[in-house]
Amino acid sequence: MKKLKALFLAVTMGCVILTSCAPKKVQKSPIEEINDKLMTMETYGCIADLTYISNKGENTYKTKQYYRTTGEYRVEMIAPEEVKGLVTVYDGEKVMQYNPRINGEVIDEIPESKNRNEIFLGVFLKNYLQSEEVTLEVFNINDEEYSVLEAVIPEGGKYLATEKLWVSNKTLEPNKLIVYDIEGKERIIVKYEQFKYNIKLEDRIFRISKSNEGQ
Repeated sequence: MKKLKALFLAVTMGCVILTSCAPKKVQKSPIEEINDKLMTMETYGCIADLTYISNKGENTYKTKQYYRTTGEYRVEMIAPEEVKGLVTVYDGEKVMQYNPRINGEVIDEIPESKNRNEIFLGVFLKNYLQSEEVTLEVFNINDEEYSVLEAVIPEGGKYLATEKLWVSNKTLEPNKLIVYDIEGKERIIVKYEQFKYNIKLEDRIFRISKSNEGQ
């Protein structure tokens, strides 16, 4: 019995020593987890309320967005009714558009637009990584904490100077993206809903068919 007690004591002590010597898992901070999530993002899909603000007023649209970090994107207008069904895609070479109100005609190529490009999270991320000076703030909204990342927009001109991204510390999902002019006034606001990271996006999503809206 004494031998069994001694053996049990030795095993127990050994377990304690091994446990104490084992490396402890370092808990990442919320901003580290957010950075990891953004850096491993390859695609995303979401519903987003998109607001453009000018000196003449503001216009808000509900959109469905798909994006690849290689640059391809698709934006579908859901509301209001007068723009519902308008689809804009970039397939990696050119931007095309489908408007159901113009005899269902497909415009094979339309000009690039800085106002359109800056609504995408992937574009923000590129600007954020290129910015020499970036700031980080933490906000508490309705008892939920958000980290706010700021970036400078290269060659954005007086109307698209800087931008801020609000990301939930809990879900790691973006909450909103705001683009500011050189005077610090809001010019573009993107409010995200149903955001999903790294969804499967087939090539056909970034094409527009002559016969329908692109599917």
